Amino acid sequence: MLKIFIILVFLSIIASLGIALFHLIRNKESSEKTVKALTYRISISLALFILLAFALMSGLIQPSGIGMQMQLQKEKMAEHQNN
Repeated sequence: MLKIFIILVFLSIIASLGIALFHLIRNKESSEKTVKALTYRISISLALFILLAFALMSGLIQPSGIGMQMQLQKEKMAEHQNN
């Protein structure tokens, strides 16, 4: 459920960038709609960052990338050497 929500937020960030680009190209001079779309994107990005940090700290999501796998291997090697 959380992953679907995160994907939807990423899609809304991309949509906001697209809208800002559209208004930037359409209105060559300063566009208030471009500024609003970019402000909206920054707000969503900040909210997503805070959500991900909270989810990681509370254990709702677990890191599973290459860095985490390397860390687990190092821990196993250190544990094996201690025994």
